[in-house]
Amino acid sequence: MPTFGFVFPGQGSQKLGLLKELAADFPRVEATFAEASSALQMDLWSIAQYDNGNTLDQTQITQPVLLAAAVAIWRVWQDQGGPTPAILAGHSLGEYSALVCAGVLDFADAVHLVHQRGLFMQDAVPPGTGKMAAIVGLENDIINRICAEAAGDEVVSAANFNSAGQTVIAGTSAAVDRAIELCKENGAKRAIPLNVSVPSHCALMKPAADKLEIVLRETRFSPAQIPVVQNVNAQSAESVDAIRANLTMQLYQPVQWVDSVHTLYQSGARKLVECGPGKVLSGLIKRIEPDLACFGSDDSASLASAIAEMGA
Repeated sequence: MPTFGFVFPGQGSQKLGLLKELAADFPRVEATFAEASSALQMDLWSIAQYDNGNTLDQTQITQPVLLAAAVAIWRVWQDQGGPTPAILAGHSLGEYSALVCAGVLDFADAVHLVHQRGLFMQDAVPPGTGKMAAIVGLENDIINRICAEAAGDEVVSAANFNSAGQTVIAGTSAAVDRAIELCKENGAKRAIPLNVSVPSHCALMKPAADKLEIVLRETRFSPAQIPVVQNVNAQSAESVDAIRANLTMQLYQPVQWVDSVHTLYQSGARKLVECGPGKVLSGLIKRIEPDLACFGSDDSASLASAIAEMGA
């Protein structure tokens, strides 16, 4: 019998007022944000709803907000009698959400982890010196060749293999700009800079990964109750040591999202629930594996529909 999985979005899915409607129907949402806020001594729900200090898009804030949003939906799903998925995967930051829901990480520990991860990432590259860009309509081998040509003595490389024909590159600003122009010259349909504060998943993040590795080593990990497909190799790790190592490498190696979705499909999953704000991953997944049916969860109607569908 076909199974179903959960996928968890990463940065870029945050938006002002996220989960507002769901929170009006389910107190569990704000209660989950209150837990996360207590861990960090800052009001994450207020930031997510009003963003009075213009901090929602700062990496060290975005990450705990999105983690709290995903865990809040997961808890409401469970409260409403939703069935347990057979497999999980998260995109970049979303991998931490998946690991909390799989029982690998304690929620409060994970909130601290992703907050520190964001700070380490921000500290690794001074503002304005790094950049990411989405390249649409070029094969990966062409993008890799262009990045090697554009890098010179700087850094630019593929960061996210998001779907066939959509790859994100990252590196130093000047090198990314050179790569954008070369991609256009080589026939890219689009090559556009992204509005992000740090260039994730490239060699510039190695100093951040070195700091994160120390924190990960000090954090308690438990065996996964549900398999989690990890970004670096599109496989689920057997041991907590392997999960830790993969999280460290994830910061400076590309997100293998295309391969991860293939792994979900090959596991027997035919339906996926996107557990977080929006439907960014659903759009990518439909281009990677058209036979996978994707369902949203960030409002009451979508959640009820998904629970009914997964229980069918």
